[in-house]
Amino acid sequence: MFLRNAWYVAARDEEVTRVQHAATILGERVVLYRMIDGNPVALEDACPHRKVPLSLGRIVGDAIECGYHGLVFDCSGRCTRVPGQDKIPPGARVRSYPVVSRHGLVWIWMGEPARANASDIFPVDHADDPAWGSDSGGVMTVACNYLYITDNLLDPSHVAWVHRSSFGNSDCEDEPIKAEISAEGVIAARWMHDVEVAPFYAPHVPFKGRCDRLQHYEVRFPSHAIIRSVLAPAGTGGAGEPVHPDALLMDSYNFLTPIDAVRTRYYWFQMRNFSPRDGALTKALDDGVHRVFSEDRLLLEAEQQGFEHQATPKIDLAADRAQLLFRRRLARMIAEEAKPGAAAQGEPSAISAAAAELRRDA
Repeated sequence: MFLRNAWYVAARDEEVTRVQHAATILGERVVLYRMIDGNPVALEDACPHRKVPLSLGRIVGDAIECGYHGLVFDCSGRCTRVPGQDKIPPGARVRSYPVVSRHGLVWIWMGEPARANASDIFPVDHADDPAWGSDSGGVMTVACNYLYITDNLLDPSHVAWVHRSSFGNSDCEDEPIKAEISAEGVIAARWMHDVEVAPFYAPHVPFKGRCDRLQHYEVRFPSHAIIRSVLAPAGTGGAGEPVHPDALLMDSYNFLTPIDAVRTRYYWFQMRNFSPRDGALTKALDDGVHRVFSEDRLLLEAEQQGFEHQATPKIDLAADRAQLLFRRRLARMIAEEAKPGAAAQGEPSAISAAAAELRRDA
């Protein structure tokens, strides 16, 4: 159901403090906190004695103490104290997960610890570029399977109906979508020429009149996406064309962490090439994006319910090709990971092997 040898977002940075923070990730209960030096810790959230969540205990130095009988576990998951006895039982330990702070988020590796490599965490372009601004982003829980959201993030066409007052308009209805293979996932993209600027972008474009617009929707394994928006003066944009100096550019980063089979934690933030230090604008964009994603949540939760109660088979459309490519390859990767011996050290990860498989699918 889930790819485990991968990085997922466990929490926003500000959620992980010197007070324990509980989360469920891929169906596993995890407790997060920070050591005295500020580095994050992630442990199995269940004392091995009575399986009471450690998140109900307290932080003691760099360790965590169970709130039921006082067993203490260090940041590696090793039990260092059992009140009332000197001998530590051999099974007195909890799982420790590799965890890293990056991009204002705390990332957790849910698979084999020896295979965790922080350089594989999703990169953010322009993160250190003073000409680009960023918003603080947001998080919401969506009551649906994460694959319905990856479908949505590979579907540029839905903005014409779901987001007509923000990201979309009638010009977004009929332009064909091209599915492409990337090294890490799948891209659904299209250029729309001589179209009206969508309402969300209209106050911010530095030119007058209609535009050429790129919708680049890319989802990378296991469940993270970048949506690139380019709005250039009409007649200046297109595949292979240099970016017009007056073009509005916005990159939306979207990180999906399955809670379980029917709930997903959705994290996001945006980068933009205009007004980098305008705090009021950043707040307005934050609020606007949250409203837009709430529109998605309404439809996605309805989709989950629809499939749980379906009475007739579903159909696929031509615009679904990118979604089907992504789902098919991810299912193979999950199956390959589950094979005996698949986690052996030195063996290529499922993600690094994906590109060749995808090209065959294409």
